[in-house]
Amino acid sequence: MSFVLRVLVTGLAIWLTSLFIDDHFQIVGSDTAGGKLVIILAVALLYSLVNAVIKPIVQVLSIPLYILTLGLFTLVVNALMLMLTAWITEQTDWGIRIIGGFWWALLAALIISLLNFAISAVVPKRRDD
Repeated sequence: MSFVLRVLVTGLAIWLTSLFIDDHFQIVGSDTAGGKLVIILAVALLYSLVNAVIKPIVQVLSIPLYILTLGLFTLVVNALMLMLTAWITEQTDWGIRIIGGFWWALLAALIISLLNFAISAVVPKRRDD
């Protein structure tokens, strides 16, 4: 259940990010509200899978850069994971489009990370009774 909740929180963060920087981070594929919701959930699921499978490999390979930058390289890795998700969805007619390159992906990844943190802090944790 926690993975489903994480996907929903990520979907909300992606949607809010597309509202904040809509000129450079767009959700494409449908004009209807229901269609856009399905696309956001699909992108959130794909982004969560990319973060769960590929991100740990990249993190291990870039340990020296994490040490050298005192952890700030995390922002670059998050931007690269977002760009990978955008690249995967660009092969279809739906998904996210990052217009403007790496720096806009970095800003979008930063906003998504901050929103994920804020939303996760508000969502009640599951209690183990």
